[in-house]
Amino acid sequence: MSTHTCDALIVCCIDFRFQKYIQKWLAKNLKDKTYDLVGFAGSTKSLPTIMKQVKISKSLHHINQVVLIHHEECGAYGAESTPQRHAEDLNKAKKRILRLYPDLQVSLYYLHLDGEFESVQ
Repeated sequence: MSTHTCDALIVCCIDFRFQKYIQKWLAKNLKDKTYDLVGFAGSTKSLPTIMKQVKISKSLHHINQVVLIHHEECGAYGAESTPQRHAEDLNKAKKRILRLYPDLQVSLYYLHLDGEFESVQ
């Protein structure tokens, strides 16, 4: 059986309003790199679901980077879709990923309605 690898796993929301911004950002920031791209409503809101994807991408494709993207006005979050809540959930996901895979680089972003990517610390 042949092995194949890619550089990163990208996790984002399914919201169609943001796909063109995500594709443009990926083309610019991951130019010449390969990645697995998964979309779930709320992005990392369902952390057990996301952790399964990280495990699969790490074990099958030997990724070295994970990019987690949340966005403004997320319907999956409803009234809880605040920048603070998204930052909390992104950081929670990062901590969980790094606890299991300390060798991965994890980047967090909050995507605004106008297409601006804001780095989350």
